[in-house]
Amino acid sequence: MVVEEKKVAIVVRKYDPKTDLSGVEDVERRCEVGPSGELSLFTDLLGDPICRVRNSPAYLMLIAEIIGSEEKEIVGMIRGCIKTVTCGKKLSRNGKNNSEAIPKPVPVYTKLAYILGLRVSPSHRRMGIGLKLVRETEEWFRENGAEYSYLATDNDNQASINLFTDKCGYAKFRTPSILVNPVFAHRVRVSSRVTIIKLPPCDAEFLYRKRFATTEFFPRDIDSVLNNKLTLGTFLAVPRGTYSAESWPGSSRFLSSPPDSWALLSVWNAKDVFTLEVRGASRVKRTLARTTRVLDRALPWLRLPSVPEVFKPFGLHFLYGLGGEGPRAVKLVKALCGHAHNLAKERGCSVVATEVSNGEPLRLGIPHWKRLSCAEDLWCIKRLGEDYSDGSVGDWTKSPPGLSIFVDPREI
Repeated sequence: MVVEEKKVAIVVRKYDPKTDLSGVEDVERRCEVGPSGELSLFTDLLGDPICRVRNSPAYLMLIAEIIGSEEKEIVGMIRGCIKTVTCGKKLSRNGKNNSEAIPKPVPVYTKLAYILGLRVSPSHRRMGIGLKLVRETEEWFRENGAEYSYLATDNDNQASINLFTDKCGYAKFRTPSILVNPVFAHRVRVSSRVTIIKLPPCDAEFLYRKRFATTEFFPRDIDSVLNNKLTLGTFLAVPRGTYSAESWPGSSRFLSSPPDSWALLSVWNAKDVFTLEVRGASRVKRTLARTTRVLDRALPWLRLPSVPEVFKPFGLHFLYGLGGEGPRAVKLVKALCGHAHNLAKERGCSVVATEVSNGEPLRLGIPHWKRLSCAEDLWCIKRLGEDYSDGSVGDWTKSPPGLSIFVDPREI
């Protein structure tokens, strides 16, 4: 008896929301299987598989499909986006003909691509599907002028690290920290010695461009980020008695005569993009968490550190663009984080998160729970070609880390 082998072909093509949604969601479910007996974090993309890159200037989603003689099946996917960011800085004089002008640092920009959400069905791994998806995505990056490609992965995800570093030519680049703080049933007390002002987007843009444009990964289209409907606001903290909402003079005049210390951050409403859920918790852990919430609601004046409801779908706010100057900047950042916590509470979120460089001086002012946070996220990077606009920087992949990085909320 002769048994004929089934011939199959692996095809990579663009995602079609009209025909591919159910297949993509099925792959997501099969990939999000946590270790037995351990806590696992699941993501619900709310019916929009492109939601985590949709707000970027250019984006793409590819799927891998196995086509046989009788049927076809989606077995993998990948998402990518492209933007222009700061990769370094150089010194520039204010005037071309003024030899005595004081050089000032100005950003050096490059076109950067980002890979997000590579998935391959567990039953179809070790078939080269992941590698094929990455290479097809990189080809789209090159066609659209991207000079570098990078991705973020868990330091413990050895399979992902091996794929990108051993087979795709990526190098380990940065190890920022993801800091996550729960949203309690009570409001957090913000210091009365601090005034917090909500800035108009135009003032926020001016401040960011004037003070933080040379920060690594700063997006050149920061105005698009700040004006996006998911940005709930940019908040400036100053010592009480310096400025108020009523006396705010605008960013230009503020920077011409700033107080001795100030800090700012922006809030991104990720709750409207996706929800998260912690699974795998024992009944004992769930009961303990519920007890802390009950006590917090019953006795709010005690300000107990309660565990929010994370065992069913929950939303988060992401804090981005953290920055500041002066000896009291850390305390001002702490006040801003308290204000952001209260905003998240009002809008029904369970956690507030941010991501900062390991060397970020202001991280001391960011409240977070160690159990919920990640001390070292891993970013890997690859140079896509040889003709570059970053000549004054050199090969960015070989540059040392700075004190700060700018994490774009459109890619979380």
